[in-house]
Amino acid sequence: MGTTNHITTKWLGNMSFESNNPSGHNLRIDIAKEDGGDGSGYRPKALMLSGPAGCSGLDVAALIKKMKLEVADFHIETIANLTDEHPKYYDKVTIEYHFHGSNLEEKKLQRAVDLSVEKYCGVMEMFRRFAELDIKTIFHHE
Repeated sequence: MGTTNHITTKWLGNMSFESNNPSGHNLRIDIAKEDGGDGSGYRPKALMLSGPAGCSGLDVAALIKKMKLEVADFHIETIANLTDEHPKYYDKVTIEYHFHGSNLEEKKLQRAVDLSVEKYCGVMEMFRRFAELDIKTIFHHE
């Protein structure tokens, strides 16, 4: 028997919802004004893309610490293709890991990314069930 996550999502009126989180922080979900919403919150599909980036980013940050690597800056770009037919979902997702620094150990950083993508990140594994993933690691030597 695994762990259970329980999230409550409450309608706030019109097209706006609020979802709670085990962290104690709430987030608002809404759609664009041109689609009938107020544009006051996160779009559900786009919000999903923060999941694998955040999950994998945490793995990589922990490994940077553990391996005592020098990284000045690190960000993740997630570019997802939405299908044309309803229900629209992400069928192809590109995830780019960008590392900046003057002393980047490429092999070790690549290992950190690989460990996260292939072994540790559960959200990445969920995405793999419905999308083709293209993982890229880009080094910016300064």
